[in-house]
Amino acid sequence: MKMSGTEQVEQFLSKLEHPLKPEIEAVRRIVLAADERLTEQIKWNAPSFCVNGEDRITMNFRGKGGLLLVFHRGAKASRDSFEFRDDTGLLEWAAADRAIVKLADRDDVEAKKERLAQAVAKWVTATI
Repeated sequence: MKMSGTEQVEQFLSKLEHPLKPEIEAVRRIVLAADERLTEQIKWNAPSFCVNGEDRITMNFRGKGGLLLVFHRGAKASRDSFEFRDDTGLLEWAAADRAIVKLADRDDVEAKKERLAQAVAKWVTATI
């Protein structure tokens, strides 16, 4: 029997050994609480958050110095026009339709949690 996306993520996190595991779990809770339409799965060996089965926000915690949340519109860059106004000041644009939020540690996650939830909710609405 195939595991649900949430079951995949819970199993993945139960086995994860990472110095930022509490922060990863906190960010997961913030993202999921930001919009009830979000579901989750494992993508690129990390939790990824989806709307209607399409990945929209994916964690990346393989680098040094914290964890990243990649805000995107799917695996491939889209050629249609896309406009998004970031009122939170958190997003760093990597491409016209792809942005990154950097989170350094527990204090950084705590300081940014409200703005992060706002950015997630707005991104979900803008990309469906």
